[in-house]
Amino acid sequence: MSESEEEVSSGRASTNPSPSAELEAPKHPLQNSWTLWYFKKDGSKDWESNQKQVITFNTVEDFWALYNHIESASKLSTGCDYSLFKEGIRPMWEDSLNEAGGKWQMQIDKRHRYTNLDRFWLEVMMCLIGEAFAENGVLVNGAVVNIRPKVDKISIWLSESSENQKEAIMSIGRCLKNRLQLSDQEQISFEVHKDSMTRHSSMVKRKFFV
Repeated sequence: MSESEEEVSSGRASTNPSPSAELEAPKHPLQNSWTLWYFKKDGSKDWESNQKQVITFNTVEDFWALYNHIESASKLSTGCDYSLFKEGIRPMWEDSLNEAGGKWQMQIDKRHRYTNLDRFWLEVMMCLIGEAFAENGVLVNGAVVNIRPKVDKISIWLSESSENQKEAIMSIGRCLKNRLQLSDQEQISFEVHKDSMTRHSSMVKRKFFV
């Protein structure tokens, strides 16, 4: 576990310090600033208008304060999303820092929503803010959790999808699978955003697997 990850994990134990301790104790800065987004489908608005920026934070303590005060992913209504992205990057394919990239994605049957979804989503967020992907973290733009009728989805969005970045992309996928403690039989796949944008059905070609 990296120094950043240790700070993120240890920060959880001190989310409710005494007033005096809060004044004295310095906060632990993150390597990047992160923005939480919330999407709620409203048929009277376009997709981008349904996407709301909630808050931007840049310390361990502010992350835990946010996490402890928002609805857990498993309790969101069907059709809603949470997105956690580096500050300045929007959770949409069309963003200039996303358009050439892709995403590692895993699917979670709704029968396991209340046993696995929140645990997986928290671990993914910890990977992001704790810089778990080491030097490959520069490719990581953010992550999304989608609440859907039959299958929920969690994905990590990368800025690159090209073959010359395959080693880094695969390394991120292996790290993610390891952190989520998935078995060899539980496969996650990498999709290119441009393929998702031009798809003509629910099926999208998977470029890589781990």
